[in-house]
Amino acid sequence: MVIGPRLTAVSYLKIGPEDVSADIEALEEQLNAAERDAHSVVAGLTAEQGTWRSDARSWSVAECLDHLAVSNRVYLRAMEEPAVGARGQGRQRRGPATPGLLGGWFVRMLEPPVRARLKAPRIIRPREDLMLPDALADFVASQEKARAFLRSYAGIDLAGVRFPNPFVPGVRFSLATGLHVIATHERRHLWQAWRVRRAAEAKRA
Repeated sequence: MVIGPRLTAVSYLKIGPEDVSADIEALEEQLNAAERDAHSVVAGLTAEQGTWRSDARSWSVAECLDHLAVSNRVYLRAMEEPAVGARGQGRQRRGPATPGLLGGWFVRMLEPPVRARLKAPRIIRPREDLMLPDALADFVASQEKARAFLRSYAGIDLAGVRFPNPFVPGVRFSLATGLHVIATHERRHLWQAWRVRRAAEAKRA
């Protein structure tokens, strides 16, 4: 089975008013770019190539996408309650949605090319025996949720409202940092997925 053009049409959530802030638009474009890249990285792959691993410790293209989908859902779930509370308290936007010092460092550390491998927490490790079309569909669904969150809460103080990091006990990030982490984490693992794809294609050649 080949993943082909029928999966390359992307349906983006149409967002907000014409005067949306540049930082919110930039975050949305990062999410959109990641989704376009995901469709590109799976285009033309066979089912076998989509689940191929270079070794037992590595992930396949499907597993990279599944990891992102699961991670996005966990992060957004942790961010939702503080965002709802902030909106209820009238904590309106006071500046651009940019990470603070700690958050900015963490975001930069995630950027590809990957210099150091980080072990994924158990709750966001990829599922086994996952087919490529399902992994792509789950990733796209998680992107819709991320864009919906971004637009729903664009008017609150994203840089000032904090949420508990779901993977690092005791660490709290701003909602702005959380959104940047999601986007950068996607670039990181899509970079990984492209490396896996090229290795799979080289093996087949």
